[in-house]
Amino acid sequence: MKKQGGFTLIELVVVIVILGILAVTAAPKFLDMQGEARKGVLNGVKGAMQGSAGMIYAKSAINGEEGVAADATTTPSVSADGTTINTHYGYPVPKNTNGIGDTLDLDADNLQLVEDSDNDTLYVIFSGASTDITAITAANCHVSYKMVDSGTSADKEPTIVVNADGC
Repeated sequence: MKKQGGFTLIELVVVIVILGILAVTAAPKFLDMQGEARKGVLNGVKGAMQGSAGMIYAKSAINGEEGVAADATTTPSVSADGTTINTHYGYPVPKNTNGIGDTLDLDADNLQLVEDSDNDTLYVIFSGASTDITAITAANCHVSYKMVDSGTSADKEPTIVVNADGC
């Protein structure tokens, strides 16, 4: 009589249970990759904003406009790649057009800019997210570029903050 080789039913069930336990343990790590990727994108946007603001400030300083507020009689501005960038104490204003938004080369399919003129803030959010300011701040997945109005002209560097807790 020939003996059949193979797995018994119990061996098969044990292997399936072990694979199930491994899948449940490893799945959260793999599922969180999108959140980590979004955080990385937002940190990249922050770096781009800091670099752009620094270059615009240098151009403003060359023009002698680093001490002029955006609400001055004549709006201070510099030219960057043929585009006029309005400035506030040398730094780009938080606007999509003629501001920091024009200095950024963002992927329009994945990111969008939202202005909050009440707070002098520009938000960078992922496409498809709500453009309502309250929803943006509640979602905790954005970069904010805020113009500073208090202090001396030396303290006017904008605040650029990554809020990625909700990504």
